Amino acid sequence: MSTVPTTGPASLAPEPAHAADAPAASPRASGPRSRRGGSGGLFVAPFMIFFGLFLLVPLVYGLWMSFTDASLTGHGDSSFAGLGNYAEALTDAEVWKSLGNTAVFTVLSSVPLVVLALAMALLVHANLPGQWLWRFAFFAPYVLPVAVVWQVWSMMFQPDLGLVNNFLGALGLDSVGWLVDEKWAMYAVVLVTVWWTAGFNFLLYLAALQAVPDHLYEAAALDGAGAWRRLWSITLPQLRRTTGLIAVLQVLASLKVFDQIYLLTRGGPNGSTRPILEYIYDTGFTGYRLGYASAISYVFFAILVILSLAQFKLFSRKEA
Repeated sequence: MSTVPTTGPASLAPEPAHAADAPAASPRASGPRSRRGGSGGLFVAPFMIFFGLFLLVPLVYGLWMSFTDASLTGHGDSSFAGLGNYAEALTDAEVWKSLGNTAVFTVLSSVPLVVLALAMALLVHANLPGQWLWRFAFFAPYVLPVAVVWQVWSMMFQPDLGLVNNFLGALGLDSVGWLVDEKWAMYAVVLVTVWWTAGFNFLLYLAALQAVPDHLYEAAALDGAGAWRRLWSITLPQLRRTTGLIAVLQVLASLKVFDQIYLLTRGGPNGSTRPILEYIYDTGFTGYRLGYASAISYVFFAILVILSLAQFKLFSRKEA
C-alpha cells in the first residue's frame, strides 16, 4: 500500500516571520564597496609618497636644522644651538634691510600688477579690433623663462647702447644707470617684473569679466547708465572677489621674489635690491651657514603666514 503525503495544517503553516523577511545573504554584497575604498587609497598613495618625500621631510629636516650650527662644509652638524639662530636673525641688520627691500618691492609691484592687469582685461573685453593681437601681446611675456627676460632687459638697460636710455636721450633727458644706481635699481626691477608677470593677472580678470551676466549691462543701458556708470556700478563690484584673490596671490608672489633680481642686479648695488630670499641663499650657500639660513627662512615663513591670514580676514570682512 502506497503512502499518501499528508496535506494537513502542519504542512500549510507559514514560515516564521524572521525567516521570510531576512534578506538572502550574499557574500559579494560588500565586495565592490570595499574594492572601491581600496582603489581610492591606491590612487592617493603616489601623491602622498611624493608629498612626504619632497615636502614634509625637507620641511621637518629644515626646521631641525634651524636649531643647529649646520654648515655646508659638514662641520657643526651635530652641534645643537637652540634658539640662538633665531635670536641672531632678529638682531641681524642685514635681515631687516633685506626684509625692507622685499617690502618696498612688494608695494611697488603689487599695485600696478593689479591695476594694469584690470585695465588690460577691460580693453580686451571691450571687443576692439584685433582681439587675438591684444591677447597675445598681453599674455606672451608671462610664458617666457626668466633667463630670456634677463637677457632682453639687461640689454635694454645698457647705459650707452640700451633702448631705454636712447629713448630718454631722444626726449632730451639724461641717461640713467638703471642697474648700477641705487636710486633707480629697484624701479628697474619693478618695471621688468610688471612687464613679465602682468599677463597672469590679466588672464584671471578676463575670465571673471566673461562670467559677468549680460542682463546686468542690458538693464543698466535701459536705465540710461553710461559706460563709466556701468563700470563703477556693475563691473567693479562683480570683480570684487577676483580682485581679492589676485591681490592675495600677487602679494605672496612679490614677497617671494628672487629670480629676476638675482639675475639683473645680484642684489646690488650695495644691497639696495637684495630681497630676503637672496640673503637666505647667500647665507646658506656663500657663507656656508645652513643652520642660520634655515632659521631666517622660518622667520620669513612665519611672516608670510601672518600676512596671508591678515589678508584673508580683511577681504572676508569686506565681502561680508
